[in-house]
Amino acid sequence: MKQKPNLPFWSLWNLSFGFFGVQIAYALQSGNISRIFRTLGADPHSLSFFWILPPLMGILVQPIVGTLSDKTWTRFGRRIPYLFVGALVAVAVMCLLPNAGSLHLAVSAALIFGLIALMLLDTSINMAMQPFKMLVGDMVNEEQKAKAYSIQSFLCNAGSVVGFLFPFVLTWIGVKNVAAEGVVPDSVIWSFYIGAAILIACVIYTTLKVKEWDPKEYAEYNPVSEEKEESANWITLLKNAPTTFWKVGLVQFFCWGGMLYMWTYVVDAVSETVWGTIDPTTTSYQEAANWTGVLYAIQAMGSVVWATLLPRFKNTKMAYAVSLVLGGIGFALIPFIPDMYGQIVPFLLIGCAWAAMLAMPFTFVTNALQGYGHMGAYLGLFNGTICVPQIVAAICGGTILSLVGGHPSTMMIVAGISFLIGACCVTIIKNRK
Repeated sequence: MKQKPNLPFWSLWNLSFGFFGVQIAYALQSGNISRIFRTLGADPHSLSFFWILPPLMGILVQPIVGTLSDKTWTRFGRRIPYLFVGALVAVAVMCLLPNAGSLHLAVSAALIFGLIALMLLDTSINMAMQPFKMLVGDMVNEEQKAKAYSIQSFLCNAGSVVGFLFPFVLTWIGVKNVAAEGVVPDSVIWSFYIGAAILIACVIYTTLKVKEWDPKEYAEYNPVSEEKEESANWITLLKNAPTTFWKVGLVQFFCWGGMLYMWTYVVDAVSETVWGTIDPTTTSYQEAANWTGVLYAIQAMGSVVWATLLPRFKNTKMAYAVSLVLGGIGFALIPFIPDMYGQIVPFLLIGCAWAAMLAMPFTFVTNALQGYGHMGAYLGLFNGTICVPQIVAAICGGTILSLVGGHPSTMMIVAGISFLIGACCVTIIKNRK
């Protein structure tokens, strides 16, 4: 077997650059979906059900994309065709989703339209996102994988900063941040339009700059027999998965469940804690939603800084666990800080956990998968450890909200506890040297 060569920095950068645009789209989705559906008329106790679709689409789409791309060889590449098609669909849907309240539909019809658009958006984002993880698994050696995924984490969080800030910045320059009841403000609509344009530009850049290996070259660096590649199905792959796959998955369960509660309830939590309202028809609520976007951006900037420090930890498990503990503390602080600027501190701490969640799991798992083959299929299946906990959390969200007194801010404490449990589970992972 030939050793995969060390790649120069800019080659590693180009492998993941399109992730910047994809993450802008993802940030606009995660930062504004609850705001959009609350504006359309959704009840807080049913809000988490709207968040079932994104992870459900992820768990269906990413294994399919991974498996199909393992067997795809075209003159445009192995993974890139899926990236490009997913991005095109995402661009189209990003122009439709925020207009759900502008079509003069009844509340129920507007919510259904929004749900269908959300389903298509998340399907396409997942289709565009997965190839970047697989490109690193295909073309980067073990020595550089932590660096490659850290670059990916950096670009991911840089894209998040841009996406989260769009509504706030557009409001600041004069775009309307209020609208008629049931209509999404122009600041959000135009954020999606601009994000769609950046997404397609970034994906075009990646398709022009990255040249994937042809089948012969790939076989030289990834020597898995053709018979082995063709014979295994998903159940067989899961049965044969290394134990690290499942141990990291346990950590993922608690972390991504906690993140789902953040995305679902944090706008209401910040509005309740700082502005004293969770009524989406008020100007205060829309101001809180914009400020939450700023806090998300601060979280992403904190992640960018923390991602540059993660490779310097000699003990990868320690870095992972400490990051998750910091995130758990950050979540728990949100309901106790009634000052809008004071909320910056917990979001910076959450950013540390987010950086680790983006980089560490794939480092552990791709290292453990060396020699197993089916890298794309395995990474697609591993996405289930991201999607399943979100689906479980979404199903339980309304019940847990009722149990904690109906206060969205208290759901942040639930998220914090979940992260602390995840940090404890890191101790059972065995890192392959």
